[in-house]
Amino acid sequence: MTTAARPSPLTDSLREFDDHRLSPFTGWTRDHWAALADRLLLSARRYASASHARVSFPGAPGGYGADVDALEGFARTFLAAGFRVAGEGGHDPLGLMEWYAEGIAAGTDPHSPERWVRLDEHHQAKVEAASIALVLHLTRPWLWDRLTPTVREQVVDYLSPAIGSEYPPINWIWFQIVVEQFLASVGGPFDDGDIDDGLALADGFARDGGWYADGPERSYDHYAGWALHFYPLLWSEMAAGDPRAESRRPAYLRHLEQYLHDAVHLVGADGSPLVQGRSLTYRFAAAAQFWSGARAGVRTPAPGLLRRAASGVVRHFAEHGAPDADGVLTLGWHGPWRPIAQSYSGPGSPYWAAKGFLGLALPADHPVWTAVEEPLPVESGDYGLVVPSAGWLVTGTRRDGVVRATNHGTDHSRPGSHLTDSPLYARLGYSTATSPVLAGEHAEHPLDQSVVLLDALGRPSHRTGFETLAAGRLPSGTLTGGSRWRAHWVDPERESPDHGLGRSGPVRLGPWICVFSVVRGAWEVRLVRLSAPAAGERGEGHGGGHGGGHDGGHGGGREVRRGEGHAGDHTGEQHTGEHTGEHGEGRGGEEYGVLRVGGWPLPALAAHASPALATGASHVGAPHVTGEGTAENGRLRSQVVGGPGLEASGVTSAGAASPLAPWTLVPWCATRAQARLDTWYEAAVFLGWGDRPDDGSADHPDDGSAARVDRAGRTATPDGPGGTPAVAWTGPSAARVTWPDGTADEIELPSPPTPSADR
Repeated sequence: MTTAARPSPLTDSLREFDDHRLSPFTGWTRDHWAALADRLLLSARRYASASHARVSFPGAPGGYGADVDALEGFARTFLAAGFRVAGEGGHDPLGLMEWYAEGIAAGTDPHSPERWVRLDEHHQAKVEAASIALVLHLTRPWLWDRLTPTVREQVVDYLSPAIGSEYPPINWIWFQIVVEQFLASVGGPFDDGDIDDGLALADGFARDGGWYADGPERSYDHYAGWALHFYPLLWSEMAAGDPRAESRRPAYLRHLEQYLHDAVHLVGADGSPLVQGRSLTYRFAAAAQFWSGARAGVRTPAPGLLRRAASGVVRHFAEHGAPDADGVLTLGWHGPWRPIAQSYSGPGSPYWAAKGFLGLALPADHPVWTAVEEPLPVESGDYGLVVPSAGWLVTGTRRDGVVRATNHGTDHSRPGSHLTDSPLYARLGYSTATSPVLAGEHAEHPLDQSVVLLDALGRPSHRTGFETLAAGRLPSGTLTGGSRWRAHWVDPERESPDHGLGRSGPVRLGPWICVFSVVRGAWEVRLVRLSAPAAGERGEGHGGGHGGGHDGGHGGGREVRRGEGHAGDHTGEQHTGEHTGEHGEGRGGEEYGVLRVGGWPLPALAAHASPALATGASHVGAPHVTGEGTAENGRLRSQVVGGPGLEASGVTSAGAASPLAPWTLVPWCATRAQARLDTWYEAAVFLGWGDRPDDGSADHPDDGSAARVDRAGRTATPDGPGGTPAVAWTGPSAARVTWPDGTADEIELPSPPTPSADR
C-alpha cells in the first residue's frame, strides 16, 4: 500500500453494496462495478457537446490536440456503456444506447460541426475506431440494428479508411483487424488480406509462458493484458465460424490461461498493479485481463480468484482518488499527476480504464460473479515466480502484501541498441508498492533500481540494449537472473515524441557491466562485475533506434574512464547520511568511474527524517532516514547494504518524482573511488515491512543470527535487525549466499564477456 485511502462520496456510497460473504477479501460485488461505471458515464455527460459526439474532459489538451481528445472521450466511455448494456441483455434504464447513438450520428456526419477526426486525418482515430466497432458489435440488437440506414452508411464510411492503411506492428494491428471484421459483419467493404497480415503479425508476438510482446522488441508491460490478450478472443467471437478464428481460438485460450497464472501473481494485496510500463494513467484497465479469462472460460485461475484480482485493482483506485470527487478520471495514477502522461495522452485518455469494465458484459449469474472470492497468491503465502519471456524474477511476501519484479529481460528495445534508459522499462526492479522516479533529474539519469558508472561530470550510465544472461529458479526456491551491457552515456535527441521509451543520440561507451541477481523474498543479493571491452570495440557512436538491431557506434573514439562525481547525485538534491569506510581490495587492474548501486524508490511525505517513526501505519508517513542506505516511510523499508568496496552509502530525496507521494527516497551504495575491473562487488537490496528486514518467509521468523561473510572469510555482524543475506566467495566466479532463514544457495556466476570486435 502506498498513499492512504481517500474517503469520498463515491466510495462511501459503494459501501452499501458490500458483501463480505461472497467477497471476503474486497467486499465488492457486481453492484459495486455497475454503480462505478454508471457514475463515470453520468459524469461524462457534463462534458459532452450538444449532440454527444465529443466528450471533452477538463484539463490541458493532449499532444494530439483537442479534437482527438474529444474523440477519445466519446469512444472510451462508449466502451463502458457497451459493456454495461450488453451484460444486462439490453436493459438500459440510463438510456445509454440512445445517448451514444446520437453521438455516433453526429460524429460520423461529415457536415456536422461535431464530426469526428477521421482515420485518414489522424492516426489516433484508428485506435478509437476499434472501440466504436467493438461496442457496435457487442450491442448490435440495441444500437446498430436501430440506427437509420443513413447513419449506418456514415459509420461504414467513417471506418472504411482502415482498409489498406498502415498500422504500427504493435498492439495497433488489432485495431485494424477489429474494425475490418466489423465492416465485414455488416456488409461493408473490407480486405481479407489486411486481416490475414494482421493475424500473422499478432501470432508472431507470442512468447513463452503465454506472454505477448508488444511488437518485435522486448516490450513487456500492461499492454499484454489490456490489449494483446483482450482483443484476440473478442475478435474470435466476432469472427465465429471463420476458419481463421476457429483454428486460433484454442491457442488464444491456452496462452491466456498461462498468462493469467502469472498475472494474478503480479497484483499486490492492496490491489495495486505493478507500477511498470507506459500508459499507467489507464489505471484499472489492468483488470481487463481477468475478465477476459472469465469471458473465455479459462479453466484456471478459478472464477473467484479472477474476480478477486479484478475487484482488488479497481477498488485500489476507487479508494485512492480515481475517479475524483467529480467522477472524472484525470491524468494520473491515484489522483491527478500530469507527468505520468506520454505525449499521446490527453484528458480523454484515462478512460481506456473502461476496458476494466469488461466483466459487466457478463450477466449477473455468470460464475465469475457468483463464486466466492479466493485469495490472491500474495495473500496465501510467500512465493517466487520466474517470467522467462520478460526476464522477471517475481517475489510476493504475505507479511507486507508487496509484489516485486527484478528485471533482466525488459527494456522496450533490442540487444545492443544503446539508448537512454526509460524509467518505465529499464530499471532493475518494479513493485506494487513503489513507483520508479518518473519526473525530475533522476528520471533521465538513473538512480533508483540501477547499477551505474558515473562519468567525470557525475552522470550515470545507462543499460538499455543489455543482453539477458539467465532467469531461473534454484531447487531451494531462490530465484536467479542476470544481464550485461556496455555502460553508455547518451546525449539524447529530443525531436521525437515522448512515448515513455528510451531515446537515441550520440553515445559514449564504457566497460561491460554484468549484474547477477539472487532473489529470495524481500531480499535481492545484487552481484556486479565490470569487464574491459574487447580490443576492437570502440567507444563512441550513436544509439540505435527501436527498429534497429545493434547501434551504429563504431566510429573511432575513446573509452569513458576515471569518472569522478558524487555517488548520490550531481544536481544538488537532498542527500542524507553518507557512510564511509575502507575501499575493498579488487582483483582487477584498470580503474573506471565510481560504481553506484541504487535501491528501491520509497514513497514518502517529506524529505527529512522524522524524530519518531510511526510504525504500523498502512500509508506513507514521514520518512525515517539513516546514514547507511536505509529509508522507511512508516510502513515499508527500502535498504541497500554494500559489501566490500561499496562502503559509501546514503539516501537521495527526490521531490515530485512519482505519483505515489510528494517525495521519493532512494537508498544507494557506491565505491569511494574508481571501480576496478574483474572484481565482483555485492550489495543486498531490500524492500519490505518496515520494522525489520524480512527473511522472505513469513512462516519462519528470523532470529537475527545470520552473519555476512566477506571475500576474506571474515564474519561480520548482521546489518540491522534480522540480518542481511551473507555472501561467501568460493571461487573467482562462484559464491555461496546464505539467507536469514538459514537457506544456503551455491551460485555459479557468468564468465566475463568475450564479444566480437564488431559488436
